[in-house]
Order: sequence, then structure tokens, then C-alpha cells
Amino acid sequence: MSSNSFDARSEITVDGESYEIYRLDAVPGSARLPYSLKVLLENLLRNEDGRLVTAEQVRAVGDWDPAAEASKEIQYTPARVLMQDFTGVPCVVDLVAMRDAMSDLGGDPTKINPLIPGELVIDHSVIADVFNRPDAISVNSELEFKRNQERYQLLRWAQQSFADFLVVPPDTGICHQVNLEYLSRVVFTRTRDGVAQAYPDTLVGTDSHTPMVNGLGVLGWGVGGIEAEAAMLGQPMSMLVPQVVGFKLTGELPEGTTATDLVLTVAELLRQTRVVGKFVDFFGPGVANVPLANRATLGNMSPEYGSTCAIFPIDEETLSYLRLTGRPEHQIRLVEAYAKEQGLWHDPFHTPDYSQIVELDLATVESSIAGPKRPQDRIPLRSASRAVRGLLAGESQEAAVLAGGLDDAGSESFPASDPVAISTRIPRDEPPHVFTDDGSGDSLEWHSDPTQFLLDGQNLTLDHGDVVIAAITSCTNTSNPSVMIGAGLLAKKAVELGLERKPWVKTTLAPGSRVVTDYFNRAGLTPYLEKIGFSLVGYGCTTCIGNSGPLIPEVSAAVNAKDLNVSAVLSGNRNFEGRIHPEVKMNFLASPPLVIAYALAGSMHVDLLKDPLGTSSSGEPVYLKDIWPTTAEIKEVVDASLEAQMFTDGYADVYHGDENWRGMHVPEGDMFAWSEDSTYVRKPPYFDGMAREPEPVTDIVGARVLALLGDSVTTDHISPAGNIRKSSPAGQYLLEHGVSQGDFNSYGSRRGNHNVMIRGTFANIRLRNLLVPGVEGGFTKRSADGPVETIFDASNAFQADGTPLVVIAGTDYGSGSSRDWAAKGTMLLGVKAVIAASFERIHRSNLIGMGVLPLQFKDADTAESLGLTGLETYSIVGLAGANPLPREVTVRIESDDASREVVTTLRIDTPAEEAYYMHGGILQYVLRQMLAA
Repeated sequence: MSSNSFDARSEITVDGESYEIYRLDAVPGSARLPYSLKVLLENLLRNEDGRLVTAEQVRAVGDWDPAAEASKEIQYTPARVLMQDFTGVPCVVDLVAMRDAMSDLGGDPTKINPLIPGELVIDHSVIADVFNRPDAISVNSELEFKRNQERYQLLRWAQQSFADFLVVPPDTGICHQVNLEYLSRVVFTRTRDGVAQAYPDTLVGTDSHTPMVNGLGVLGWGVGGIEAEAAMLGQPMSMLVPQVVGFKLTGELPEGTTATDLVLTVAELLRQTRVVGKFVDFFGPGVANVPLANRATLGNMSPEYGSTCAIFPIDEETLSYLRLTGRPEHQIRLVEAYAKEQGLWHDPFHTPDYSQIVELDLATVESSIAGPKRPQDRIPLRSASRAVRGLLAGESQEAAVLAGGLDDAGSESFPASDPVAISTRIPRDEPPHVFTDDGSGDSLEWHSDPTQFLLDGQNLTLDHGDVVIAAITSCTNTSNPSVMIGAGLLAKKAVELGLERKPWVKTTLAPGSRVVTDYFNRAGLTPYLEKIGFSLVGYGCTTCIGNSGPLIPEVSAAVNAKDLNVSAVLSGNRNFEGRIHPEVKMNFLASPPLVIAYALAGSMHVDLLKDPLGTSSSGEPVYLKDIWPTTAEIKEVVDASLEAQMFTDGYADVYHGDENWRGMHVPEGDMFAWSEDSTYVRKPPYFDGMAREPEPVTDIVGARVLALLGDSVTTDHISPAGNIRKSSPAGQYLLEHGVSQGDFNSYGSRRGNHNVMIRGTFANIRLRNLLVPGVEGGFTKRSADGPVETIFDASNAFQADGTPLVVIAGTDYGSGSSRDWAAKGTMLLGVKAVIAASFERIHRSNLIGMGVLPLQFKDADTAESLGLTGLETYSIVGLAGANPLPREVTVRIESDDASREVVTTLRIDTPAEEAYYMHGGILQYVLRQMLAA
């Protein structure tokens, strides 16, 4: 129960049912707070326990100073956790291993369950291997199951064995759209200590685009796997009270513009505003003019403009959407009553306190695309052909963001959309490159080097700037009926006039939920989409995360023959070079109707506002304006084709799955049957040798340096990601276990096997370990005259000798994507401490969660200023017997000719972090708590 220091406990009754609530108006100053901070304030009031969540933290939010930098720390407890399969599998593996450890220690393994609801949607594993054929989805689904059966068996077992853990099977939808349409409650209800409570629905997700649900007034953002595990196990999350940017909306979108045009405009504007690490709250009279699906689109792209979240308040549009998607009437009435009672209902004429206010008149939005490498580089459609012509001619684009910035972190999130965590000390959040068309480029020649090729009996020509992938994909837009119906109507008009896609374009449709195909079918639009190549390839994150599958073979050969700079156009949110497809250098984000238009045009050279897309069956040129549907046309079809029953029916058996899912052999029992033959899922060693009581903390004596690193080393340098090379330790491991190179898959798909992941830790080809100057990649030396060897091999040799290891680094260590394996791999390599000039806060916390000590050089000390070579022997003293742990720790450094001591700051900042470290890590801490319960 809450300590209730502010006498906030109260009650609300809806339809005769009473719920305990914690009133926000019990805290002085709460009325002036932005919507998002009101949600945080309620969270603290309800969870105040006097130890982890204190009255001081409640006051820190109530007294929030909009002008102050984020500095006051609070402990936040989300209502639930949302996961996708790439980033969620390691969480499940750890929970399963905890059951084994509980049994080994004589406890009841069934006690190990998520303590708050966990929801996992399998959506990141489908690949568009085949397209433009009626059976594309079934073929792609079969291949998906064949590749991922071991992972799916684990998830099926977890679904039936864990309480409060739900798994949405493959081929159902994208986690964010399923979350929006079905999982979200807006107001959460749960019985606690026999009392029914109502409180704001909040969540953290293991995917960066979790803020899509912010469009529904649900506060959520992306976190790494370790934070998600901790939250599922009932541990509050440490966070700083953020600055909040108010985004005032006025006016209405003009005819012919889409939600995609709006979100690209907002991304550009917020990049200029610099909102990294901040919350964004939408407010103002224009909010009522933004449909819920458009709100979700704006929330979705929060990572692309750098904010933690971008949230809309609750209003009539929220209730209308809940009704449309088939939520129970009692729930809808509860949402309205609770929001109005707590001051969470939107008042368009009230302006809360904000750190900064940005304003946008919706009437100024125009049709746009973004690219070719960054989502914030908006290009008005009227300038698109000119911009691409200039890029191909060698005109310079904006200088690349320096290492450690937002774009580097985002671009390295391949193959899954890992949440981005960058240090607030890094000021770089480069504004977008703005393309303008002043007419001066009209005479600029198209950079051309055409190649001829034969495809299906046709002699074709491919050139720089041609479109080879056109994909309606990703969570960003496929949740939005207006843009999807708009695309279907455009396809219908194109087919009726006799237009066809250009034969070199790979066209795919991967909606976010089955409801999309339901309303396409009901509106009679599916045949037209299929006619021009947009047949269903799957329900999941395909092209946007690099699961675009192979290009048409003849097209691929033509591209490589002359190293053509070809393009992809996708309705997604990430377009970094090499992410969509390794043979495609330019990637443009666009609305679903524009994706189809570019598939018809076949080239970025075509000016869609001036040039014809093709020739009609009667021989007349057809322009985009001839087939672009009006707002009224779209609304008429949406109104006629979309109703609540479709959502109710579509989600009635959401956890049931298809024959592949139901037909898998899944062993019964409370304990998972680990397979010694599996190369995807293996029992991790975190609990090996664990006792019921923690061992006393000891000094770290005689340690050696595994890696000596410079500034801005990101988790992308540390954590395994991308493809597995045959020559790498991970590749050799797979070959030794009978896996052919063609079946290596990726590190992302093998996150459930620590044997693969540890071999890829610190193995990034761009890592620069100063122990081996001039060498890039995962290499090190154990002595001055020793050979250069892989970090994995060196770790094995050190550990065989019983030698503890340390890593030494510069500033902002651990910025980048928030990856759990950056900490897990570090620990499994035998690293006992990281000594850095400064840490990114989430990675620092993750290291503690894995039992690795974070030490920070004091004042202006660095490895360089101290003259450290990395070949010394290090002892970290002053830990043994200490309780509580000291704030400063001495590091004794010994070399052949000298011995000295350096005082460092111990960066264990909260009581919870100290408890985790004393127990050897967060998993061990939670296990012992459950064992004692």
C-alpha cells in the first residue's frame, strides 16, 4: 500500500463499481503540470513506499521547474511491459532460467512470473522473401517458422506456463498497432491487496517506437531488455524528471495532405527545436482536428526526432477510437470519468507550464517525402525530383552527425528497432537538411549510367535513381485507415486507367494488423492493390527493419553490374543507408499513396506533380492528380468499411495463432526443456553456483584490461548486431554446431543464445581498442609483446587463469541504442568493472544490473591524462566488507616499474542499484526476494 503522505487516496465510482484512485489535486501545483508529468505524479503517489519511492520524489514532480535541466531522480513503475520477439526473447530466456535456479535452490519455480503484465507480439521475424503472388503470405510465413521454430517453441511454452504473460503469435500484426487497437486500456485497473484500483495505463517497451501508443494518451517509451526485465519483475525504473516541450497545434490539414506529411513536418521541426531526452506534449485548439490514427503516427516517430515520448491528452477523439476498436462501454466510461476527475481531460484553452512551446499551423503542411538517409530530412514533393537529381550529381548533403549523436544511435538499431539512449551531455542533435527548389537546378543534368537487362522476356533499362523497392510497411502508417484507404483508392483508379507498376520494382504490403486487410476486402480494394503488385506479404515489421528480402534477381544483377545508386520508397520511419537493403543506397519515407505512385513511376527522376506516371489504356498520359483520392472520397470509404465489429472479431482469437503456431510441439511442465542442440535458445549461466544468500562483496584484485577505449564508445560498438561473419568467433561457433553459413541468420535472431552473443560482444568492426593501435574490430593483446587476438579468445585465456578483467573508457561510455547485451556480454566476458570518464545513464544502470561495477574518473582525469597503457595490473580496493558501499573507491595500478593509486567515484547512485550489486545483479536480487517470500 502507498504511504499516502499527501492524503491523496480517494475513490471513484463508475457504473456502480468503485475504484481506489490517488488524487492529483492533493499535491500543490499539480494543475499547472503538463499531461505527461501528471501521469508520472500519479505513479509516484500510488507507489510511494518511503524507501524506493519517497515523498521527496512526489514533491520533485509537484514542484517541477520547467526551466531547469533534468536532474531530479524518481523511481517510476509502469503498469505493463510490451515486447517484440527480437528484443523480448532474451527477457523470456532469463525468466525461464530463473525458474531453474529457483528449483535448484529448493524453492517453488512457479513463483517466477512477471509481477506486472508482460505482453509480447511476434512481429520482427517475417521477411518478404516472395512478393506479388497470391500465396506470398503463406510462403513467407512457412519460411519464417522454419527459421525461427526454436525461438517460437520457447515463446509458446512461456505463453502457457507464465501467469500475466501474453504472446501474440506471428502473422497477427505489429506490436505497436496491436497495442493501440487491443492491448491498451488508457485507464488501467488491477486489484492490489484486495482493493480494486484505477490508474493511468503506462508501459515501457523493448522497441523504440513504443511511443506510438502515446496517441491514445497512454504514456510509454522504449527501453532496453534489462530495464524491461526489471520492470516485469516489479522493480521500479530510475529516471530523471524531464523537461517537457509543449507542441501547440492550430488549424486543419489542407486537402491532399496526409498524416505522413504531418509527421515528417513535425520531425523536421522538433529536430530544429532539439528535444533529445525530453517529453513532448501536444496541446491547443488544433488537437481536436487530429484524428487518433494521426496522433499515433506522430507518437510513433518520437525516436526520429529524439524525444523520449510525444503524447496527446485524453479527449472525445480518444473515446471515439476506443469505441471504434471495440473496447467495452464500461471501460470507455471509466476512461472519461477518471480523466475528468484527475484533470487529464484536454482543455484546448488551458496552457500548462512547459519548458518551451513550439507551434504548428496544420494548414501549412504540404505533401512531402524524407530522405535519402535520415528521417528528419524532409523534402517537399514539389522539390523531390530536383533534390534527387542534385544528390546524384554529387551535391553535398548536410555533414554526417559525429559519433555518439542521435542519428548514429538510430542507424545502428538494425536489425530491430532498439530504443535509443544517448547522453544529455552530447549537444549534437543535428537539425535537418532542408531541400529547397528555387528553380536554379532546372538545368542540372540527371546523373546517368543506364544498364540493359532482360526480365520476363522484356528488355529493360535501369539507371541511377530508379525505384527498386516500394513498400507499404511499418507501424508508422499501417495503423492509419485514412492513408491506407487512400492508397487502396489510388491503386483502384490507377488500375481502372490501365497503369501498371514498373517491372523492376519490388512491391510489398505488410499491414500492422489483420483489420487492415479486413477493411481492404470490405471496400473491394484488395484486387486493385494485388493487380499492381501490392499483394499481402505478411503482418509484421518487414522493410523498415531490413527484412525486405532479396531484390528481383535480374534487378540485383543490373544494380551490381554498374554499382547503380537506386532507391527504396517505404511508408516507414527509418531509412538509414544500408538498413533497408544492402544494395539500395537511397531510401525515402513517404505516405502509402505516394509509395504506390513511385511504384507506378519507377524512378525518383519523375516529378510526381508535373510528369505523367504512365500512359492509360487509351493512350493518354496519366498524372498523379488524376488518381489522387480526395479527402471526401477517403472518408466515405472509411466510414462505410470500418466498424467496431471488425476489431472485436479480429482480436477475438488474437492469441490462438495459425496451424504453424498451434502445431508446434511444446513440452508440458513448469520447467522449460532446454535443448543442448539449439543454436537459438540456450540456458544462460547467470545463476550458476548461486547460493541462497549473497556472498560478501570483495575487492577486485589483480585485474587486467580487456579493452582500452576512447570517447563516445556506444553500445553499438559493444553489443552484437547485424549479420554474423563466417570468420568471426560467432560464425565459427555456428559452423562447429552444424549451422551452414546460409542459415547463420543474424545476431538479433540469436539473442537467446549467450554462446553466440558473447562471441559478438566488443566485436564491432569499427571498435578501436587502444591496446592494438591501428587495428579496428574486436581485437586485443594480453601483453606488450603478445599476439593480437580476438577479445573473446583473450577473455577465455584470462578467465582460465582466474584473472578478473576491467574495461577502461572515455566520456559518454555506453551511449547509442539501449541494448541489454552490451551489459550482459560484458559480464559474461569476465569484466568485473568499467572505469570511464563518464557514462550514459541507462548503460551504467544496466552494468550494475549485471553485477559489473561502474567507476568514474574524478575531475578531469582520463586514461590519457593518467598515462595509462592498459597493460598494467589493476586492483579495486575498499569494497570488501563495506555496507553501505563507499562513494569513492581507490584503484591501485601496478606496472613493471611503478605503483600508484587513483581515487574514482563509485557510480552506484540509488539504494536499489546498491542492492542489485550486492546480490551480484538484478536477476539474483529478485530471485532471492522471491525465494524468501
